[in-house]
Amino acid sequence: MLFLLWLVTIVIALVLYYRQVYSRFRRCGVKYFRPIPILGNLARTVFGLEHMADDLDRYYNNFPDEKFVGRFEFLKPMLVMRDLELIKKITVKDFEYFLDHRTMVDEDTEPFFGRNLFSMKGQEWKDMRSTLSPAFTSSKMRLMVPFMVEVGEQMLLAVRAKILDSKEQYIDIDSKEMTTRFANDVIASCAFGIKVNSHKDENNEFYHQGKNAAQFKFLQFVKFLAINSFPKIMKTLKITFFSAKTSSFFENIIRNTMLHREKNNIIRPDMIHLLMEAKKGKLSHDSAISQDANAGFATVEESSIGKNIVDRAWSETDIIAQAAIFFIAGFEGVSTIMSFALHELALNPDVQEKLIEEIRENNNQNGSKFDYNSVQDMKYLDMVVSEVLRLWTPAVAFDRVCVKDYNLGRPNDKATEDYIIRKGEGLIIPAWAFHRNPNYFQNPLKFDPERFSDENKHNIIPFTYVPFGLGPRNCIGSRFALCELKVMLYQILQDIEVVPCKKTPVPAKLANGTFNVQIKGGHWVRLKIRQN
Repeated sequence: MLFLLWLVTIVIALVLYYRQVYSRFRRCGVKYFRPIPILGNLARTVFGLEHMADDLDRYYNNFPDEKFVGRFEFLKPMLVMRDLELIKKITVKDFEYFLDHRTMVDEDTEPFFGRNLFSMKGQEWKDMRSTLSPAFTSSKMRLMVPFMVEVGEQMLLAVRAKILDSKEQYIDIDSKEMTTRFANDVIASCAFGIKVNSHKDENNEFYHQGKNAAQFKFLQFVKFLAINSFPKIMKTLKITFFSAKTSSFFENIIRNTMLHREKNNIIRPDMIHLLMEAKKGKLSHDSAISQDANAGFATVEESSIGKNIVDRAWSETDIIAQAAIFFIAGFEGVSTIMSFALHELALNPDVQEKLIEEIRENNNQNGSKFDYNSVQDMKYLDMVVSEVLRLWTPAVAFDRVCVKDYNLGRPNDKATEDYIIRKGEGLIIPAWAFHRNPNYFQNPLKFDPERFSDENKHNIIPFTYVPFGLGPRNCIGSRFALCELKVMLYQILQDIEVVPCKKTPVPAKLANGTFNVQIKGGHWVRLKIRQN
């Protein structure tokens, strides 16, 4: 009887607790889907029934009259933002109220991943952003293009050899595998000064550890949500987001590279060198940052925070952490955009042919010279890249954490009171949903680079096209990502024709059970040597 009494008491206490937690939005007139105890509104994604992008689409599309919608991540209340004016206030005007990202990795448990720019908070983030910002200007990217070109030539040699060795004179491949290897080798060269040929040495350690760190499968997705929702429990249990082997690999390779360069006075214009200069306080902005009109339509501009001069010493751990996040972002994010670009070019031969004409014209005008300026001057290439980023943005959403109580106003016209988001609560801005909203982009599922032509791009409503985020906390590496993508497309399309094959998924749907943006069934295309 005593046991039953305790059991009933515990059950009643849990019911009352869950009812209190899950009434947060109802009490304030915020619309939301009914949560499931403990899981909240995460059941569809946790069990791999739906990709996070599609799940957020449900919130965005099912509540058309709301300025924001409620969502529970386990027991934690989050808001899915819909109203453009509110998003502008949150990310720009009242940015100081929403300064931070959610905690992805605990810095005490995983310092080499928890001390990076994405994870840092408050004034420390501001100082690091100011420190790193000069490393990502166009003048710095220009020096890295030869490294990208060298990697592209390695890739083309491997692809051509496979095509010539095949009986059919073509190969059917999952392009995500090819672009991931390309991105891996670019990062190895541009960030760490290490030459890797992942197309030839397919099982090299650099590529293997990169996949472990950057490909967020089901377990990593659950860990991310759990660390954010139950940080103290996860820290007590010493559950880490990355494996000890992966962390140790990055620590050793970055530290050894820096030591070797310092000892031998080696200077190479790559990211390790720029980070070493930043640690010494010798990295400063140049005039190119304000004269960068050709970097691309999707390029985000640096805010005043990034342009501040900071007199602060950073530890070796802090520098290693920045190199690690740069690798992860470049490995997965850029390769994802590349694979979707090849998918769309295969399905849209008219777009591919027009792009080829521009590449040939550029070669004729510049005597086949291929550098940062020539690739950045190609308008149609930028239009294609901008449209890929709209339709298949790899960052399906970005988040902010409220650092001071903030009045968001009424969630809808029928609400009777304002909603106060409390310190420590978070919100989500669903970039994927904005990019596919027919009110902002006509026939949004159609791949149409003409949206970004000189005649049409002024019609794009501000804050509806956000592939690299918004406000001072936007993606610091947009120039690098766009440059790398353009170099890759330029090189491969000169020699290779991309067409569909039997395995090409049409229409493309997102694969479930992963945090990454991938096509269900793979990014299959056929590659043939182009007949000029």
